[in-house]
Amino acid sequence: MTTDADAAVDAVATPHPVPVRLTAALDPRLSRWLWLVKWLLALPHYVVLLFLRAAFLVLSAVALFAILITGRYPRPIFDFTTGVLRWSWRVAYYAYGALGTDRHRPFTLADVPDYPAHWDVTCPDRLSRGLVLVKWWLLAVPHYLILGFLLSGVRVPWASGGLIGTLVLFAGIALLFTGRYPRGLFDLVIGLNRWVLRVAAYATLLTDVYPPFRLDQGGQEPEAQS
Repeated sequence: MTTDADAAVDAVATPHPVPVRLTAALDPRLSRWLWLVKWLLALPHYVVLLFLRAAFLVLSAVALFAILITGRYPRPIFDFTTGVLRWSWRVAYYAYGALGTDRHRPFTLADVPDYPAHWDVTCPDRLSRGLVLVKWWLLAVPHYLILGFLLSGVRVPWASGGLIGTLVLFAGIALLFTGRYPRGLFDLVIGLNRWVLRVAAYATLLTDVYPPFRLDQGGQEPEAQS
């Protein structure tokens, strides 16, 4: 008989398809100068997300106990948690996590099909009761060390600082002087954000599939690439 402890080991050691999907399409008509004031234009979203993240933390604790008792992530909480991360990614994509679009950011937890940035995670049928006690503070530590470098000095996720913030600054300077976002730089920035959100999904208990130590660059997930 397989125990929860065995399942926890298998979830880390056995390769699985990554259930977390991040996609992004670079806007071909980016403004040369708008990125200089996006900190102001995105301010309403930062205010709303401040309150959403407070609820996010409380409900994540509720989900932890629900998983521990039932082995399932309550679907309403799962949808809310996923929605907050999705909203955060859209704002980051517009602002200083990528500068990938100048389009208005919708105020919604739901996916917006015609928006150029998307994030989603497959809701699992069941989750390991044993794994829920260790993955967010112990098993994810190697990734935290990497993300500590990628996001060092960040108060609001994906806003500034670290390697991602530096690369996005270079992209903004390129836009200012050339009117173009270097494609290779865009692919790298998206790959780094993809890594961040894979770890976020794991640490917030949305999946038992351990995030790969792999930088998948570009706007499409690997399985969608030719």
